[in-house]
Amino acid sequence: MELILLERVEGLGNVGDEVKVRAGYGRNFLLPQQKAVPANAGNRKVFERRRSVLEEQQRNVLETAQVAAEKMSALDLTVTRATSDGTHLYGSIGANELAELVNLEGFDVARRDILQDEPIKAVGDQTFRVRLHPDVVATIKIVVEAEAT
Repeated sequence: MELILLERVEGLGNVGDEVKVRAGYGRNFLLPQQKAVPANAGNRKVFERRRSVLEEQQRNVLETAQVAAEKMSALDLTVTRATSDGTHLYGSIGANELAELVNLEGFDVARRDILQDEPIKAVGDQTFRVRLHPDVVATIKIVVEAEAT
């Protein structure tokens, strides 16, 4: 299935790129989310007329994400958890909990936007990343403290 992208899609292309994708991905994700349109002569003409507007919208979205990333990178989150020996947590801190902590600071972040190599399982200074845009990732510091016994 050949499509014209209407916005930047990570791992696929930028605005205006004509891409070839599997039918299910195009039909079930890209087309319903209005991230692309079928690549035919009529849609090519319509896209060329709208190209500047779409590119401007994408620039605005990118700038907004960059500003939010700067603000998020300045965050210093602190969380207190029970530990087994003073260093290892009972359980772990995963993407759901990290998204909640960031949202409590006034941001709007979904669990799927949290990027972790592995869940946080130890006391100390840790970092995790938040994807705000395919090209913008914010790194946030979190201090995990042991609960007083």
